[in-house]
Amino acid sequence: MTDKDLYGGLIRLHILHHAAEEPIFGLGIIEELKHHGYEISAGTLYPMLHGLEKKGYLTSRHERTGRRERRIYEITEHGRIALTEAKVKVRELFGELIEGH
Repeated sequence: MTDKDLYGGLIRLHILHHAAEEPIFGLGIIEELKHHGYEISAGTLYPMLHGLEKKGYLTSRHERTGRRERRIYEITEHGRIALTEAKVKVRELFGELIEGH
């Protein structure tokens, strides 16, 4: 098992969390994830974003800024519900891993 396998779910939760705060885009979320210690390539991130969109957690649109066009992702209602449910599970796991409960 690689670290990517282990952390994939955590990265997806980070993506949903940040998308719940504001619309996100690929390079921006790569930078945000770096702040959390995740070194993730575009080749790893974009399939995750597309997978989250395919499952209905995110929706995307194309936005043009000057000459650059970027894909902007926003959380869906289904994504918000899933994130809320995941927070309960993360809290429980945190309690076991860190606090020993």
